[in-house]
Amino acid sequence: MKKMIVIFLSVMMICGLAACSGNTNSSSENSKDKSSSSENKQNETLGDESSMDNTSKILIAYFSRAGENYNVGYIEKGNTQIVAEMIAEQNGGTLFQIKTVTPYPENYKECTDVAQKEKNENARPELVGSVENMADYDVIFLGYPNWWGDMPMAVYTFLESYDFSGKTIVPFCTHEGSGLSNTVKSIGDTCSGATVLDGLAIRGKTAQESQSETKKAVTDWLSKLDIAK
Repeated sequence: MKKMIVIFLSVMMICGLAACSGNTNSSSENSKDKSSSSENKQNETLGDESSMDNTSKILIAYFSRAGENYNVGYIEKGNTQIVAEMIAEQNGGTLFQIKTVTPYPENYKECTDVAQKEKNENARPELVGSVENMADYDVIFLGYPNWWGDMPMAVYTFLESYDFSGKTIVPFCTHEGSGLSNTVKSIGDTCSGATVLDGLAIRGKTAQESQSETKKAVTDWLSKLDIAK
């Protein structure tokens, strides 16, 4: 009888140990599952943050003039506007046209006289409208024609109207031989705290009369810029 009781107690102890061992493994597996789930959620969150960090909100601000232009005659759409719209088409972004309260003359000679007078006086023409929520934009493409080896004074009005600290400015201009001149440096001097990237210069005649060549130049230029869309 005693021998049977001893055997019974031994069996019970073995079963109890087996049960404890099984519960431990189950608990360990549950712990691993929870840890794995937590890591997955954290990785998903980090992935979302990384995606947000690599996305830039883009503004394409440009000054452009239609009417009579050098070497192309009378035009309905300004040379710089054509390039600005191509940038928007290929890289996204919000278009904003810089316009003056007092329009420039449509006659080419009269317009150049006004532009030269404004430059000599370092004028700041009054603008129509403004950019809403400028603080939200990370990258500003800035377009303008080259007038007398400089940006139109209206563009200076635009640049001095906002805080560009921490933003990236990407210049582009249309011209008939002067290229960007010293405008990239002028932008950097005017917008302290901003990063100014390499600019694009396209002849106005090319923008008007060779859309395919202009588009290729824009495409090649954009591909070299380190800007996330």
